[in-house]
Amino acid sequence: MPRQVDHADRRRRIAEAVCRLADERGLEGVTLRDVAARAEVSMGAVQRCFRTKEEMLLFAVRHIGDRVVERVGARTPGGPARSAAAALGHAAAEVALLGEEHRAEARVWLAFVAQAAVSEPLAASLKADYAALQEMFTRLVAEAGESVAHARRPDPSHEARTLLALTDGLTAQVLIGHLAPEQAREVLHRHLAGLWERPEGPPPDAPGER
Repeated sequence: MPRQVDHADRRRRIAEAVCRLADERGLEGVTLRDVAARAEVSMGAVQRCFRTKEEMLLFAVRHIGDRVVERVGARTPGGPARSAAAALGHAAAEVALLGEEHRAEARVWLAFVAQAAVSEPLAASLKADYAALQEMFTRLVAEAGESVAHARRPDPSHEARTLLALTDGLTAQVLIGHLAPEQAREVLHRHLAGLWERPEGPPPDAPGER
């Protein structure tokens, strides 16, 4: 009998090969031939999984996004709403890819972001990923706002957009060496802690009170 092929496993192996090559050479150095060799499959097998290089790259960037989301889920505490603030911190740290073990993912992710500036299909895929992350941050900010004892209630949608932009910026700054990972974690920690602090001083005048 012919051997059964696990197509999902093969596509995953190809995606991981794409990521390794992109980390070493950049996306311009990713070829179907080299991907096949790195994944230990034939050129024909790669072409049966993906009709074009762009289709292969789209799957690879989704593969990275799925891994990040999986790690976020694994580190997000369950239980009552009082854990939501901790869950938000864990999620933001994972999305920022600050750990040394995630440095290769960070390099590949930013390579995809740069390529998306000139590739509409890749840009559409990344926008969908960012939308999903923003939705997750919005939910966690809202849950944490209900559970932390404080007077301030930040706007979840606004804070989610800000946090997503912050994590993306920290990824880049750690990657190029502008910030050390510990400094980036401190920036992230201070930002999150500030969400629940009551602003000091008297409130600003309401419109028309002057």
